[in-house]
Amino acid sequence: MGAIHEIVFDCAEPAVLAPFWADLLEGYALRETETDQALSLVLGLDPDVPTILIIDGPGPSICFQNVDGQRPDNNRVHFDVQVVDRAAEVERLKQVGASLDRVLPTYTVMRDPEGNQFCLVDKQEAMAA
Repeated sequence: MGAIHEIVFDCAEPAVLAPFWADLLEGYALRETETDQALSLVLGLDPDVPTILIIDGPGPSICFQNVDGQRPDNNRVHFDVQVVDRAAEVERLKQVGASLDRVLPTYTVMRDPEGNQFCLVDKQEAMAA
């Protein structure tokens, strides 16, 4: 079983949405972030504009990530669910109707029985090891 780690918004302008939601939600504030100048230049993005902004508060963190264009196979909002044993959780969830979309080094993209995406992420203690 897992716990919500983050709620993730795919958006065109994280610098607009993150402050909006931080202002809307009681107790939430924008997390200090650093931009990766070299990566931004490689991707053809403005190196002074962060591509990911996160707000923190009393509930789960909320991440706003830049996604150029909308793909019909992506949700605009999805949960990142933190789990202790990602591989075991993938197998358990497949048994109850989820499907595997793709596996990456730090997270796994899955779909619920109706095709909605969510990500399984490694529990923070496990990631630090």
